[in-house]
Amino acid sequence: MGKSGGGGAGSGWDARYDRDDYLFGTEPAAFVTDHAGFFRPGARVLAVADGEGRNSVWAARQGCEVTAMEASPVALAKARRLADGAGVAVTFRQADILEWDWSVRYDIVLAVFIQFVGPAPRARIFEGLARAVAPGGVLMLHGYTPAQLAHGTGGPRAEENLYTPALLREAFAGLHVLRLAEYEKVLQEGVGHAGRSALIDLIAQRD
Repeated sequence: MGKSGGGGAGSGWDARYDRDDYLFGTEPAAFVTDHAGFFRPGARVLAVADGEGRNSVWAARQGCEVTAMEASPVALAKARRLADGAGVAVTFRQADILEWDWSVRYDIVLAVFIQFVGPAPRARIFEGLARAVAPGGVLMLHGYTPAQLAHGTGGPRAEENLYTPALLREAFAGLHVLRLAEYEKVLQEGVGHAGRSALIDLIAQRD
């Protein structure tokens, strides 16, 4: 999705995506390109709540085999257009993140700005994200920290939806952390993410 970057269900997201331009732009999140080395040709990628397709289409352009899930049919229609324009194939699935079958394993599970649910459903989603990582594969999770509330440049307004290093370490204790970092950066990702932002990255591998 990428509702706060990402893709929760609901007509509210359909309305936000129903515009001529792309809410979060057509270029991948900076987090994705900053760690482009993980996206090797042939890698099986699950793009979680991928919205209008910016991250899944980029991954497909790297030669990855990409499945992208998204709840909003409006976003998915735009994602398909983006893929067609790039001349790449992405397997798009319309699905609510809380109903997704996490039993299929992927080399990369990519979750960018999926902070549209509170702690209880988030725990279910996090368990699913970890379960979907194949042996030797990685989870790549990117979002906002509570410091983002002071910036107001994107993301949820509910502090409980935001990530801290302690939260992510505990949630993904079964994976080997390769990167866990919080930092500030100016984003220019459509009108949805624009300006100085308080960010956090988790890259964690299944042994």
